[in-house]
Parts: sequence; C-alpha cells; structure tokens
Amino acid sequence: MEIDSPKPECYACDLSSSRIPLVGGQIYESKYWVVEHCMGPLGLGTLIVKPKRHVLHVWDLTAGELQEMGPLIGRTSHVVRQITACEQVYVCLWSHGGFQPVHIHYVIQPILPEHRKHYEKAGPALQMQMFQEAKMPEPNLIEEFCEHARSMFNEDT
Repeated sequence: MEIDSPKPECYACDLSSSRIPLVGGQIYESKYWVVEHCMGPLGLGTLIVKPKRHVLHVWDLTAGELQEMGPLIGRTSHVVRQITACEQVYVCLWSHGGFQPVHIHYVIQPILPEHRKHYEKAGPALQMQMFQEAKMPEPNLIEEFCEHARSMFNEDT
C-alpha cells in the first residue's frame, strides 16, 4: 500500500514530515503507524501512536492499519509502563480540533502517583487540568525518554 503524502495544514503530518521539529524524533515506525512523544502538556512519557497516512476517522482505517493498531497500542503502553513505573496508562483516541476532524492519534499517557497529589480529578478532567496548566516537559528529558523508548522498541523487534 502506498502511504499518502503529508497533508498541508495538518500538525500530525507536519511533525512526521519534519516540517515542524519533533523533540525526541520518531521513536518507532511500523508499516502503517508511527510512535512519537506528545508535543502537548500531558507530561513526560506521553506517547502518540498515529497512522502514517492522513486519516480523519477510525472507520477509514484499512484492514492492514487496523491489524497493526491494537498490538502497537498494547506494545506502546507496555513501553510507557516499563520506563515510568506508572500506576495506570491512559489510552485515548483524539481526533478533533475545534470540533473539526483531524489526523487521528492515540494518546498513551502514564498516570503517576504525583498526579493524584497535584490534580483534583482523574481521567479526562486530569487531561483538561494539564492543558489549562500548559506545563510542557523539558526538551532534554523528552530526548532522554525517547532514546530509552526507542531502545525498548528495538529490543522487541
């Protein structure tokens, strides 16, 4: 299958194509998907699993993309858990920007004991609070995390 070229004005495509710098670089690439560190304020170790192809809806994923999706999300969750020793890993689909469909991506977020101390609520409320706080992880820490995650993905292949 031929992968579509990156779409203009798509943040996810811009990161994958290096039109926008991606701190930590690409961590892992399968035939249909890529894994990168989140470029938003969801904390160190939050990874993004997204299709290489510009896709706006889960129902538009190909059979090959769907076949790879579940195992890769599970594998990415395992890598996040191993590196962070978190209590839980949130996995959620994000596919909206201002109520407009955007390049789908799964957010794989470690939930740590300090989250309980710092934030009032868990789940989507925790993520909302993190966005309101807008605290970004330090780029050097993202780089270190990505290198560790990259080595773990390479061990498994």
